[in-house]
Amino acid sequence: METISVSSGAQTGDFFAVLRSRNLLFPEGKQAVAGSGPLPGLESTTVLGFHYRDGVIVAGDRRATMGHTVIHDRADKVIEIDRFTVMAIAGAPATAYEIARVLQHSFEYYRRSQLQPLSLDAKVRMVGKLLKENLAMTLQGVGVVIPILTLVDPLGNGNPKIFFYDALGAQFEAVDFAVSGSGSPAARSVLQYLNRWSGSPPAQRSEEEAITLALQLLDVAAESDTATGGIDRRTHIYPQVKLVRKSGVSSVPEAQLSRLLPAAA
Repeated sequence: METISVSSGAQTGDFFAVLRSRNLLFPEGKQAVAGSGPLPGLESTTVLGFHYRDGVIVAGDRRATMGHTVIHDRADKVIEIDRFTVMAIAGAPATAYEIARVLQHSFEYYRRSQLQPLSLDAKVRMVGKLLKENLAMTLQGVGVVIPILTLVDPLGNGNPKIFFYDALGAQFEAVDFAVSGSGSPAARSVLQYLNRWSGSPPAQRSEEEAITLALQLLDVAAESDTATGGIDRRTHIYPQVKLVRKSGVSSVPEAQLSRLLPAAA
């Protein structure tokens, strides 16, 4: 096996830059790793999660794209893994949905075989393990997945938590919020402002105020990112919105989203 070495003057701490310098990775400008210019269609979405007064709200737009073409406008990107766990996906749909299916079956198998649910820490690490096993596809730039995992301890210990990941499977707990996808910079900027300067951070807001904010954030993201669907007022296509509380996961019905939409417009 060839040893990869770089001169001290060229060391940047960027693993992918080292691979690219040795022609072991796709060329500059065609990478799809988070934070380094994703290809259209690979991270083309906006998903987000933030704490509100009673738990965590998770939301995502419905648009699926391939390059500059919209191929589906009702894609499910906020997936209920079990009654205590939600994964919001940004990245290649084939890989993301397969990861979600593996998690669903694994969590249910453990619950039935061990007569108890999988622990919160084990769930978090299982997602990281699946992302690490996807490294080959990530390096090729055709199967990158950057999810947000929101879950609550099934034993009722503590409030819901939000975890976000990098493409290699490292996990980080989000104190206030997490955003992923090509439209994430716009939504993240709004959340950062609200947390620091608004006087009414999302964590202090009621359920309806949090839902309205989630709709507003996705609408803002759609204004600056063509791959984010936002809210389609003409065909009445609404984002997916789920609430994660100590009691478990629940979905916000479209009727409620429609009622709150004027306030978010």
